[in-house]
Amino acid sequence: MKKLLSFIGLALISSSLYSQGSPEYGNGLKINLNPDGNKYVRFILWDQFWIRNTQMNPGSMVGGEPTDNTWNLGNRRARMLAYAQISKRYMIVAHFGVNNQTFINGGANGTSGTGGYGNGKKPQLFFHDAWNEYAVLMPGEAGKFSLTLGGGLHYYMGLSRMTMTSTLNFLTLDSPIFSWPLIDNSDQFARQMGVFAKGKYGKFEYRMSLNKPFATDLTPVNTTNSANAVAVDNNGNPHWSKAGYFEYQFLDSESNLLPFKVGSYLGTKKVFNIGAGFYHQAQGTRTSVNSTIEKHDITLLSVDAFADIPLGQAKNKMAVSAYAGYFNYNFGPNYLRNLGTMNIAANDPNFVGQRAIAGPGNLQPMIGTGNVIYAQAGLLLPSQAEKPKIRIQPFAAYTHKNFDALDKPSSQFDVGANWFLDGHHAKITTQYSTRPVYTSATESPTSKGEFTLQLQVYL
Repeated sequence: MKKLLSFIGLALISSSLYSQGSPEYGNGLKINLNPDGNKYVRFILWDQFWIRNTQMNPGSMVGGEPTDNTWNLGNRRARMLAYAQISKRYMIVAHFGVNNQTFINGGANGTSGTGGYGNGKKPQLFFHDAWNEYAVLMPGEAGKFSLTLGGGLHYYMGLSRMTMTSTLNFLTLDSPIFSWPLIDNSDQFARQMGVFAKGKYGKFEYRMSLNKPFATDLTPVNTTNSANAVAVDNNGNPHWSKAGYFEYQFLDSESNLLPFKVGSYLGTKKVFNIGAGFYHQAQGTRTSVNSTIEKHDITLLSVDAFADIPLGQAKNKMAVSAYAGYFNYNFGPNYLRNLGTMNIAANDPNFVGQRAIAGPGNLQPMIGTGNVIYAQAGLLLPSQAEKPKIRIQPFAAYTHKNFDALDKPSSQFDVGANWFLDGHHAKITTQYSTRPVYTSATESPTSKGEFTLQLQVYL
């Protein structure tokens, strides 16, 4: 018992390895399994609670009442991750939790009405990640080259830094979502089952995976004109998918212990990276022309850059964080997915006027065949106090989408600030976002807005 307590005590010693801008957190919730601390189990727990006001798309109703503006509360994420370093080469990872629970939806399957299993209650707890890995070549054993192989339900999905981003330390409020291009269709919440390889060669980092996508079976709408064909997710017995991301880290090297890419280091690292990635699955979508089914490959490509640079040498000085990426998506002809994070609205059957073609609530054209340009930047403001009670990081983001299914491109922006009480471990985020609203595929979109207040804590 004394040994166990001493191991736990060692785990609380401050360390920059797991730092997220807080000098108090140290190694976090870590239990050492031997005196040296190289065999251990670490737990990460977090919750992101949203308070949000949304301008609804035309033709929306909530709770049976027509509305064009409403407030919403919800748990965007409530999760737990555990990983165990059984030996210096072998590690096991398990990550589970719930997402997108609101007062009206996001509950367990079949919940509705009033009572113990009423609207939005008792959401499904499921595994996000479950894999194990083995370090074939550790740093120093083959010069500058390292190699780890693993398999299971994993997040090594290639394509871009944003595709493998951590949800704990976003610069902005959340992911731009389009960077998870398969989300909950042929993947399970941005994960697929398969095998992966990761490692480094000096400043160069690589990640590759071979996966069996989840089966999809949407029925394409038949058309007599091939120019009007619309591809949908239907892969039958799926072909293997291949994914990879390759990155050169010019300044400080980032950890690749876990797949999750940091969004903002808050000045604790000096990072500048350039990367490129891909995802490919043969015959992942289908169209129907004159009742003849045609199959189409999914080919996704990206290039991106990330920088996180401290400004000044003294403690609590400023730091700039920035990311920019170009995404080229090909899912087949006119492919388009409309998504809205924690959407609480339904169609108003009595609405008179032009509806949003994306649907009710905050749905928008999120993913499609075409091109996306995305950029974000933030500035951690200086503080004169040795231990400031709060640090502020204003930020802004811009997204430009040009999808084949829509004649006119769209532009949208996010602007807000992080209010750090204890780095990313305890922060408040405020953000105002716009989204495009199309009432016709041939006309330019109008715009609607959304304000969100997030309370985040993680241990």
